[in-house]
Amino acid sequence: MLDRLYARIIGLAASPHAVIWLAVIAFAEASVFPLPPDIMLVPMVLTCRARAFRLAAICTLASVCGAVLGWCIGAFLLEYAAMPIVRFYHAEHTLLTLQDRFREWGIWIILIKGLTPIPFKFVTIASGAAHLPLVPFLMACAITRGARFFLLAALLRRFGAPIQAFIERRLPLVAGMVAVAIIVGIVALRYI
Repeated sequence: MLDRLYARIIGLAASPHAVIWLAVIAFAEASVFPLPPDIMLVPMVLTCRARAFRLAAICTLASVCGAVLGWCIGAFLLEYAAMPIVRFYHAEHTLLTLQDRFREWGIWIILIKGLTPIPFKFVTIASGAAHLPLVPFLMACAITRGARFFLLAALLRRFGAPIQAFIERRLPLVAGMVAVAIIVGIVALRYI
């Protein structure tokens, strides 16, 4: 089953609409979607390593645009739009803690948390809820998301063939590691 899913993802990554899907997933992940854009970025770079930095740029730009939506949700629609998402993840305490930390640490929280497996939507929504100024927020998002996606793209571009061979040989292990990273990120929200 994993082999078929992997083949499907690689096929989607090579499709003419893959860049659009990458941008949509990166945008949505920064505001409402639970899956990281890496699920599209990795196979797309492995499919065509020459486009690695272009894909990382698209991913970064879309993620920053999505972060603006997340900030707006937190700033203007917290009770109506954000709280259902927060309740879904049972993260009410986490949101309050993030708001307090944002007021205290500001953009440093974004710079650190944007690189972790913690869902970025919590960072963006909490930034808006704490009314972090929009311009420093955007700059911090661009730096942290750009660093994450460009580093991943650079590693895949440089070591793509061995990484792809490893993924194909050890697909269950890789899928398990991705699942664990997502779960750890969500669980870590409890202890922020």
